[in-house]
Amino acid sequence: MAYLVLARKWRPRDFTQVVGQGHVLRALSNALDTDRLHHAYLFTGTRGVGKTTLARVFAKCLNCEQGVSSRPCGVCSACRELDEGRFVDLIEVDAASRTGVDDTRDLLDNVQYAPTKGRYKVYLIDEVHMFSRNSFNALLKTLEEPPPHIKFLLATTDPKKLPITILSRCLQLSLKRLSIEQIEEQLQMVTAQEGLPSVPAALRQLAVAADGSMRDALSLLDQGIAFCNGQLDEAGVTEMLGTLGAEQVLALVELLAAGDGAGLIAHARQLGELAPDFAQVLADVLSLLRRVAVVQTVGAQAAVLAEAPEVLSLAERLSPEDCQLFYQIGLIARRDLPLAPDPQAGFEMALLRMLAFRPAGLAVPTGAAASPAPAAPRPVSAPPVSRPPASAAAREAAMAASQKPASVAASSVAPRPAPSPAPVVEPPPAPPPARSTEPLNPGTLDWAETVARLATSPLAREFARNCALRQFDGRTLELVISPQFENLRVERTLKTLEQALADTLGTTVILKVAVESGSGIATPAEAIIAAQAARQAEAQSAIEADPNVQALQQTFGAQIERVDMRPPKGNA
Repeated sequence: MAYLVLARKWRPRDFTQVVGQGHVLRALSNALDTDRLHHAYLFTGTRGVGKTTLARVFAKCLNCEQGVSSRPCGVCSACRELDEGRFVDLIEVDAASRTGVDDTRDLLDNVQYAPTKGRYKVYLIDEVHMFSRNSFNALLKTLEEPPPHIKFLLATTDPKKLPITILSRCLQLSLKRLSIEQIEEQLQMVTAQEGLPSVPAALRQLAVAADGSMRDALSLLDQGIAFCNGQLDEAGVTEMLGTLGAEQVLALVELLAAGDGAGLIAHARQLGELAPDFAQVLADVLSLLRRVAVVQTVGAQAAVLAEAPEVLSLAERLSPEDCQLFYQIGLIARRDLPLAPDPQAGFEMALLRMLAFRPAGLAVPTGAAASPAPAAPRPVSAPPVSRPPASAAAREAAMAASQKPASVAASSVAPRPAPSPAPVVEPPPAPPPARSTEPLNPGTLDWAETVARLATSPLAREFARNCALRQFDGRTLELVISPQFENLRVERTLKTLEQALADTLGTTVILKVAVESGSGIATPAEAIIAAQAARQAEAQSAIEADPNVQALQQTFGAQIERVDMRPPKGNA
């Protein structure tokens, strides 16, 4: 008899043999036991989690000769034929190979006929998202109102590719990825039933490599049995998967915790000789760091985690800050590993970044009483030299010296020996001038010039530009603003402008703003606009008076467009 692979041999025959997916099993069992059956079901989920298997078991429950139930007998002719894949009323369709609309129409031509042997005619369409748009359109009407003897069971790994019109006509059941513990427990049961000696650590590696898929786990188990010649051990499975042993990953993290850069690179080079998948090595390092972080968080309750003594010891020697930093750097390095010149170089740089960015003052093991070493003081740059302005007498002497003949200056300077440089004494920076509380002499305040010198926010500056100065008595500043700019007058802007005016004028200013139209007082903004208009008119006149321009106008009938003009350089 031909060998039957484990993934097919251990395929569930009823709901009790399905691993995980309790939420889906509960929904299907209640529907079968209470006879509340939908006409179309959509099973979604990643590969190898049981979509097609659940659909076949559901078809068996519908057509069991003992009646519709969530517990088929498994011994009647219908159940046996369904298990053997030769039940005539179960029509399985691979949508990936029958994507055309003609194939779908041929499939639906027989929907109107009653089942040949069973209670229901079941259409199981796998990878239904591969259907073309026309195929979905041909399926719509039948899927919405099928005959009472028809059930549609659809399976897909990518439900987002299905039209919303299909999704709305189906009862969707989403299957979850299986956990490592669920896969490991199933592998232990399979190896025990098959009489295969195995090591728990080897099965653990297979469960991790399966990545949530039970079918992949059983396929890897088949591969491991062949590779290890029937003796599943950790070293053989590690070599088969191209991964590293737990002790090698632990040694990497221990060298990181010790800050031993030379030992870290040497160990990484030794790992490179094994030609591992460095992305998987980083994933193993991240998994170990995650376990360390959990132990550090749980603390006294770490015993309930049943962690290895090596992990518990590492959690004591590695600070939580370093653990989180190493995890984040490793996570980013795994994403960027394809961009590295070669995988080993990217892996080594990830390890070096973990050491380079390790905070020196925070790398204190958990529970240690030592305080971080004080940081070395940074050199303080000297303030700029502030030299007092030269007096009038000094300026006159310098000017007279510059007007002397070169010979006289040379003769007067030559006999004198060069004095040794004297140390420059840096005068302390002058304190900022204190704000005067006395009122200023009003005089004539140039409002436009004052606005230009304001150091304030853009909104407050724009508000000031659109205000006109009415009166300033040295303490109170009265401004006028047009109603069209009244929206700029908000309390926050007024406070900001009042503070900026006080800093610029050197005295406390009380700001008062009135809203008036047609005040007749020019604002700084209006003055800027007028100046721009004057410059524009000047440029336009200069261009029109240019002889070359006049010649072009007379010869070719050229016209001057009224745009932003600037006078020629010769006439400016």
